[in-house]
Amino acid sequence: MDSATSDRATLSSTADNGLKIVVVGGFGVGKTTMVRSVSEIRPLNTEETMTRAGEAVDDLDGVHAKTSTTVAFDFGRISLDERSVLYLFGAPGQERFWFLWDRLFAGTLGAVVLVDTRRLADSWYAIDRLEHHGTPFIVACNDFGGPLHSEQQIREALDLADDVPLVECDARDRSSSKYVLITLVEHLAALSAARLHAPGTAATAAAATAAAAPAAALAAAGPTPESAP
Repeated sequence: MDSATSDRATLSSTADNGLKIVVVGGFGVGKTTMVRSVSEIRPLNTEETMTRAGEAVDDLDGVHAKTSTTVAFDFGRISLDERSVLYLFGAPGQERFWFLWDRLFAGTLGAVVLVDTRRLADSWYAIDRLEHHGTPFIVACNDFGGPLHSEQQIREALDLADDVPLVECDARDRSSSKYVLITLVEHLAALSAARLHAPGTAATAAAATAAAAPAAALAAAGPTPESAP
């Protein structure tokens, strides 16, 4: 298990506002890769080598070349400013580890559902659990070079509401992964603004405004090649 951290991106001593985003999705869709590409530190990975013992329980359809898998979660970090830090958690994809998801969702601002368009059905559970928890999310289609689908086809296959953002990305690329996170926090900001102006929600205005704050900070800050592993 890789649990080393980089000493090139020391957390500021003034940081006192921790924010949380979770990256979820099916087995082998690129969650570990996304956290690794966008984190300003060398992320903590709980990857273990896949063995024959797991062949009876892990569905390798479409990911036959996969040799390692996350058994707990991935963890990365992005400093937004001197006080605010964004923590990224990548959830394990295999069904036998799904019991960990509910705890990973606790306290999160929102989630990215990462999907492989060749295996859209693998993302149904992630969307179902997020909707069950009332956790706002966006969907990001990771590029595996498979057949192209229209946005409408993907939305229909995932039964995705029109107001849930759907974007394309390459989880290996830092700028692409950062764009996904910015899309999420902008979506959160829009939801907060809607709640702020909804009738009878004056008492929650401060909370809604605070929830929207990371959007501009993430766009302005984010990881740089110098601080990433």
